Amino acid sequence: MKKSRADIRRGVKSRIRKKVQGTTQRPRLAVFRSLNHIYAQVIDDEQGKTLASASTTEKDLGVKSGGNVEAAQTIGKTIAERAQAAGVSQVVFDRGGYVYHGRVKALLDATREAGLNKNEGVGESASEESSVTEDMLNTVASTVGTVVGAVAGTISNLVGGSPEPTAKGSRGKRAQKTGDAPEVQTEEVKKENNENE
Repeated sequence: MKKSRADIRRGVKSRIRKKVQGTTQRPRLAVFRSLNHIYAQVIDDEQGKTLASASTTEKDLGVKSGGNVEAAQTIGKTIAERAQAAGVSQVVFDRGGYVYHGRVKALLDATREAGLNKNEGVGESASEESSVTEDMLNTVASTVGTVVGAVAGTISNLVGGSPEPTAKGSRGKRAQKTGDAPEVQTEEVKKENNENE
């Protein structure tokens, strides 16, 4: 059964959530995007509290559509300001299973520019993303290896098999009647042919 894009994203999201946990010192910045809007929350998972939030559905931000990069940058800047007002300067990024590209990348880059995670360079977050990508590639490679191994085993059983069935299958009608081995059968046939001549 083929999985939908939403199912795949949910799987990636659950794998990321096992690794990414927001603490009181470093809360989690969670991102969610729909077709027309983008949402961001700063969450303390230890206390189960949302410290700051921003979305394109808020009228006072003046964002007409949340389905573009400019709106994502506005939300990124807004969530960074609100997080800093709540006393948060360091966050853990949770991209919610989305690819680090487009609106999600624009939002997270805008939060860095606005002052969140000042000590963290772009290279560190890129290495974080590459490690997640590497994990996904390793998972895919191991799955493909398992499938290829199973298919190769099946093919070798079908084609190669054991040597006995091929020996039995190569016997002629005379060998099947007498129960002789193929070598004996050929010797008898040679004798008969010589006698007939």
